[in-house]
Amino acid sequence: MGDFDVNLWSHPQLIAAVTDEDWGAAFHTYRRLTGISQMKLGERVGLVQPDVSGIERGRRRVTSTEVRQRIISGLGVPRELLADQMLPDKSPVPALTPAGIASDEDLLTRVTNVVGGNQRVDTVTLDWLDRLLAEHRRAEDFIGSRPLVGVMRQQLRTVVDLHAGASGHLEERVIRLAAEHAQFLAWMAQDQGSSAAALAWYDRSHEWALEAGDTNMAATTLSMKAHMAWSGGKGSRCVRLAEAARWSAPGASLGVQGMAAQMEARGHALSQDGDKANRLLDEAQDLIGRAGASPEDEPPWLYFYDETWFTLQRGMASLHLRDGQGAAHRLTAGLDALPENYRRDRTWYRSCLAHALAGDGEPEQALAVALASVPDAAEIGRPHAWDELHATAAVLVRLGAPEGRQLADVLRQND
Repeated sequence: MGDFDVNLWSHPQLIAAVTDEDWGAAFHTYRRLTGISQMKLGERVGLVQPDVSGIERGRRRVTSTEVRQRIISGLGVPRELLADQMLPDKSPVPALTPAGIASDEDLLTRVTNVVGGNQRVDTVTLDWLDRLLAEHRRAEDFIGSRPLVGVMRQQLRTVVDLHAGASGHLEERVIRLAAEHAQFLAWMAQDQGSSAAALAWYDRSHEWALEAGDTNMAATTLSMKAHMAWSGGKGSRCVRLAEAARWSAPGASLGVQGMAAQMEARGHALSQDGDKANRLLDEAQDLIGRAGASPEDEPPWLYFYDETWFTLQRGMASLHLRDGQGAAHRLTAGLDALPENYRRDRTWYRSCLAHALAGDGEPEQALAVALASVPDAAEIGRPHAWDELHATAAVLVRLGAPEGRQLADVLRQND
């Protein structure tokens, strides 16, 4: 995808297809406008390529509420196009009630009774909570973390309350679910610049993961603490935590191992050790490629971990290693392939691209990218993307480029 996506949902054929819920026409038009393959489209909407082909050719109809909702979320269909057809806003965040529960009275009764303490925990309830967490994660990609913190705190309290009514393998699963919720809360605290809260939640998640025997989550929490160290400019600490993520959980999935390897690479890049950084990035890329061959073996929170995301990480490493041209090239390629529903990530990487262009001596391009990033950075990109835009302005000012003052003035107006 490229710059054309800015106006993607103003295209009359796509609007007509979605309004009529002609998903075959919607798939065909969406692919024609974006140039993506059926396989890539399937990854976005949670369908295998033959199913995408069947829908696009009219051989299969979309009758499942769950599939419909995945299509809406995966394609990033604007809410206003489905204003009269979306699920009622009875969930903590609009339209996030997992597909199926609103129409399944037996399931709704069962979940309500379990959560209310009137019935013992069962697999169906935990499946529902798994789906709800997954949808909140994807919502956070688009709306940012601030609207979700209160919701997720309450959801974690609900999960913890379920522990008393769980036994056997269900007890272990409740603890694992609590670890996943705590990890998500940690990430959101980190996203908002609350380092102390993030560390506390990561420690709690790590403890619960160990109790549940969840090596993937135990390693992930250490990798995310490495990410925090990287965000704070602490390269050596980032390396140590990423190394710990690798040796402490040898049974972790390939994707989780790959995440730890690229986190270690980030730390070395931050410390200006290009040889180690590039070697580990190559290793991480091999791991992610192998993980992609068996996605069913990967934990659900690694849904974003693919070649596009890895290209963006390569760009960030290049930025740290002061390779402005390489950083700009990789960040541009990654952004072109990043789906629109990853709004928070797009905001962050676009601000980094502006920084890379400024460092590469391209003030006009840097200003254009930075100004395009300001609205989303002001709304959902504070403090990280917003700080990166300020850093871009500072680089341009040091270069003596008038674009630096222009950007600084715009940022000041929105501070």
